[in-house]
Amino acid sequence: MATDTGKTSEHVHLEKLVQTKLPTSPIYVFLLTPVQITAASKGQFSARLPLSQNHMNSSGSLHGAVSAAIVDWAGGMAISTFDLRDKSGVSVDIHVTYQSGAKVGDEVEIEGIAERVGGSLGFTKVTIYKVEDGKRGKIVISGTHTKFVKGSEPQKAS
Repeated sequence: MATDTGKTSEHVHLEKLVQTKLPTSPIYVFLLTPVQITAASKGQFSARLPLSQNHMNSSGSLHGAVSAAIVDWAGGMAISTFDLRDKSGVSVDIHVTYQSGAKVGDEVEIEGIAERVGGSLGFTKVTIYKVEDGKRGKIVISGTHTKFVKGSEPQKAS
């Protein structure tokens, strides 16, 4: 359902989480402060992030640990779109496959998909693409993220 801004309720919810939750995590503040949510619907979202020196390894390419942190964040955000939850649980497993590089000045598009959110576990898939000519280009990394979600679901009003 779109709001009067033309954004889905999931999009508005993720923007609120970026404003309220992201500042409570020093690593996310350091790595993700300029992130912009570009689209969201139930179970999926996309965002754009310009890369700075903070994101690079000693060879001048997107650092593997930064990529893993983005997979961690994006998996949780995808789960949050599932039912507009504020909390997304705790990580159980993260896998990252590095497929190409990105450098300072590049912009990346982050796609997070909640493939399944059950009573105990949430399974997500995250892909980081290089933005080329304003559009999604080649895959930089792909990853999966499993989270323990029991207790993170929205509480029913009593």
